[in-house]
Amino acid sequence: MTPLKTNQTNSWLQAGLVAVVVLLPTACALQPNHLNKVVESLPKAEAKQSDRINANYADVQALVNMGARVAGTPVMEKASAYLVEEYRKAGYITQVQTFNYQKFVDSGSNLTVNGVTIEGKALNNTIPGKLNAPLVAVPNVGRTSDFERVNVKGAIAIVRRGEIRFSEKADHATAAGAVGLVIVNNKPGDLDGGMLGEPPKIPVLALSSERGNPLLEQAQTTPVNISLNVNAQQQVVTGRNVVAHLPGVTKPNIILGAHYDSVPGSPGANDNASGTAVVLAIARNLSNTNLGRQAWFVAFDGEEDGLHGSRAFVNTAKPEFLSGLKGMLNFDMVGVNEELGIGGTSSLTAFAKNVKPDMKVLGSYAGSDHTPFAKKGVPVLFFYRGQEPNYHTPNDKTVDPKLLNETTQVALDIVKRLLQAN
Repeated sequence: MTPLKTNQTNSWLQAGLVAVVVLLPTACALQPNHLNKVVESLPKAEAKQSDRINANYADVQALVNMGARVAGTPVMEKASAYLVEEYRKAGYITQVQTFNYQKFVDSGSNLTVNGVTIEGKALNNTIPGKLNAPLVAVPNVGRTSDFERVNVKGAIAIVRRGEIRFSEKADHATAAGAVGLVIVNNKPGDLDGGMLGEPPKIPVLALSSERGNPLLEQAQTTPVNISLNVNAQQQVVTGRNVVAHLPGVTKPNIILGAHYDSVPGSPGANDNASGTAVVLAIARNLSNTNLGRQAWFVAFDGEEDGLHGSRAFVNTAKPEFLSGLKGMLNFDMVGVNEELGIGGTSSLTAFAKNVKPDMKVLGSYAGSDHTPFAKKGVPVLFFYRGQEPNYHTPNDKTVDPKLLNETTQVALDIVKRLLQAN
């Protein structure tokens, strides 16, 4: 561990967190070109409130302007540097906790038909492979009986998604003698999140229904030769959690967190620059208060790959550090949709409802960075505004500044009352 300052080193040692602390260069704050138009559209308010709204929105746009923030990429170094600088401007000491994990990475998989390249996605856990072979359409969904109806020996099989697991389709294709497998989505769009339980013996590529259906229909009637390129493998990824607290605060009563990574191809305005900006806004509000001396603020990395940042944080923290927490508040996708929902431990959910009775209580609250804390017995509260059309797409580019400010103010009220409660 490389300390930034002596008191920073002590805080990490007392918390029991294993980290590599990196001194990052000053990040240049990126100002959105159209911020003035957004500000003009806001209702008239006091200058301080307008400044807060502007700052929240500027933080989101600064992160969005960097592009997709995928764990382990140079963009995340730039994003973490931005957050470090903003927390320092607000008076906080910052550390970067690094952690490693294995990640399946598709570096560009496709197939080529008659000189035309069709982009696809390697199914998670597939083996890589480059091969040229005939394409044979398999009827139905690729059960053993379906493969018995065609000859795929030495060929690349193509089959529709559905009814049976991806791994079963791959096993049946292998048993029938196929050298590769293409799976076509059975609904519009790409086949995102497809996973094979164990690495198959042949490379497996997924195609969207739009790209795959014409090819599937062609292979049913006309012999097709293709080149298959599955360019994917497991890689070791280094994630970067950004942790901020006021000087000397080694045993906080509360942790406020949000993930700042996004999925490949998405600039992640709502998911989750919105939550990241809200946590930063709360930190700015509490920086000169006694309440601020009871809190730590964390921007988690690797959430989109499986909550790796929050898992690393709790797994390296001493039990007494976690047991001393009144709660962990997590903010994910809070910049779109009018209704603000909450979920979490029943005690904290009830507490929050007493503070703001009109908030919706979520039926399920797993799947974000509060989950590893909950599994360690820490009370958790999750802030979330629900799904929206731009989720995990390149169009996740903007949020509503008023909703960011509303989430910030609601959370501030809850945090203040929670820290003041016995």
